[in-house]
Amino acid sequence: MFKIKPVYAHCDLPCGVYDPAQARIEAQSVKAIQDKMTGFDGDNRVRALMIKEQRAELVKQHLWVLWSDYFKPEHLAKYPELHDLVWRATKQASDCKHHAEPAEGQKLLDLIDQIAEIFWETKKETA
Repeated sequence: MFKIKPVYAHCDLPCGVYDPAQARIEAQSVKAIQDKMTGFDGDNRVRALMIKEQRAELVKQHLWVLWSDYFKPEHLAKYPELHDLVWRATKQASDCKHHAEPAEGQKLLDLIDQIAEIFWETKKETA
């Protein structure tokens, strides 16, 4: 008979798979469009708005993957602000879908940077 031995890992996949940079890159696209919205007209404005919405949705998806697949209860215990940060960042990504002001995109980037700071601290702890 086989003996089952439990195996433990700090995340669901090998190291290097998760990175908040993916969310940040998409958020930078959102802000870049917001920065240039006044220069778009007609079809270009419609296209820019569609791309901004798509990129904001991708930000949310990348953050949810970090939240659900990478971050663990021990991270939340050590960084109790993490839950609120992820929630606010995903809400801000939604807000960016509704707003064209660059300040909204900057708020999103700032929140992602705070999440990234915690992320990289957790990576140091497991290295």
